[in-house]
Amino acid sequence: MGGLIGVKHKFDGWFTERLPSGNLRHRVRKEGAPRVKTTIPVGPDHPDFLEHYWAARAGNRWARDAAVHVPEMSLRWLVNEYLAHLSAEVDAGLKSSSTLKQRRSQLTRMCAIPDRDGTPYGDLDIDMPQAAFVKVRDHMVRTPAEADNTMKAVRAMYDFAIERGDMETNPAKGVRKIHISKGGAKPWTSEDLKAFRAVHPPGTTAHLWLTLLMMTGCRIGDAMLLGRKHEVQRDGITWLEWQPGKKGSAPVSVPLPPPLFNASRAMTVQGDAYLLSEKGQPFGSVESLRQRVRRWCDAAGLTERSSHGIRKALAGLLAEMGCSDHQIMSVLAHTKATTTAIYTKGAKRRVLAQDAMQTLSGLDW
Repeated sequence: MGGLIGVKHKFDGWFTERLPSGNLRHRVRKEGAPRVKTTIPVGPDHPDFLEHYWAARAGNRWARDAAVHVPEMSLRWLVNEYLAHLSAEVDAGLKSSSTLKQRRSQLTRMCAIPDRDGTPYGDLDIDMPQAAFVKVRDHMVRTPAEADNTMKAVRAMYDFAIERGDMETNPAKGVRKIHISKGGAKPWTSEDLKAFRAVHPPGTTAHLWLTLLMMTGCRIGDAMLLGRKHEVQRDGITWLEWQPGKKGSAPVSVPLPPPLFNASRAMTVQGDAYLLSEKGQPFGSVESLRQRVRRWCDAAGLTERSSHGIRKALAGLLAEMGCSDHQIMSVLAHTKATTTAIYTKGAKRRVLAQDAMQTLSGLDW
């Protein structure tokens, strides 16, 4: 079966086998030769997973200490140069670590795509025509949103190359988008929440995850980090305070809601974070938590629901309850009212329509 390292990151050919010892073995089928299988030592929650995965898809094994010669001015060379630069920007606080992880995944995957002669794109010269990247996009047509996001990463990489003087033009500019937006993540309904809680009762990590997101509106990247260390006492009131990881987000300070307090204290195992894995440790990556969320939702029959859908549902609920844009902004860590409006405009229109119809009903016919 295929594996998910995130909602939009499907890794074809990766599957697991249960050994007699009870441990899981991770295996990857070679691209184009599914009978050739390579065992890799780590799963998708490990930072080296991508390197092992793409090497196995090419029928090879990856070793961290292996000396690999990368020809200068090849696409793989440019990818390495760009990711090193992006990593330095993350260290300087100029870019988010999630951006680095996402672009490393996308660009590494692109380098493994074979051209017409079977040569991996990573081995080709960086001075390629636009048509070459159209082929990359079309190679990923089954995941159109991922294809467009990969092209976005490629454009940023070539802008970096132009600034350094390695290129004069950006061959990825002008590559048409193919993803048609369907409105993004679907907001959870009250029926969805009831269905989830019926399968995942208090005392389970799944129930705590739902309560944490519904009571704070935090993003999944923050949800995996939040814990008692973020609780602050002021005038006898416990506040939950944190700086969201997304670049440009405002700090969040909200009173700790009783449902979240009760859900967090109901857990048998307590740790540095509210949400702990089966081993009693904080989740090692956003991707591993996303994978777990997908299993929880599937178990409740909610195949099209996600963490971000809860955030959208909360924004709509707050709007319907009459909260102002600035009140909602303070909960969701938005810095612009226009961003909040994206989440709340539908709910506010319903409230306004209800008020208007009540006025209309008062007319004397």
